[in-house]
Amino acid sequence: MSDILATLYPWILSLHIMAVISWMAGLFYLPRLFVYHAEKAKKGDQLDQTLQIMEYKLLRYIMGPASIATWLFGLLLVFTPGIVDWSAVWPYTKAVAVILMTGFHHWLMARRKDFVRAENKLNGKAYRMMNELPTVLMVIIVLSVVVKF
Repeated sequence: MSDILATLYPWILSLHIMAVISWMAGLFYLPRLFVYHAEKAKKGDQLDQTLQIMEYKLLRYIMGPASIATWLFGLLLVFTPGIVDWSAVWPYTKAVAVILMTGFHHWLMARRKDFVRAENKLNGKAYRMMNELPTVLMVIIVLSVVVKF
């Protein structure tokens, strides 16, 4: 199995990077949709209905599959011999940041359901602030992998 992973490494890495880009795009865009939803839409109006469709499709058809692919290809990279130095700190900082990113994704899914039930409690400013979290986590992940701190 490790020989296959080593041979397929460039392909697995490429697919992992593409999945991460897709997932991150959604993680950046969905909170922005929530800002508009919280600030501009009224329950049941046309904008509310449009935003609910956009939010659902973004989560269901882009972010969900991209997060699964990110995890799948990432784990394949982890199991590829010679890729991860487990005596270093960086694999652990990256792992924590990826787990937090996944938690943020699930938090966004719960907030979408709040909008569906007309139970959103957060305002646009709160969603703008939460929109910074994936950026901070992305910086930690990229620096962990590239700089290997």
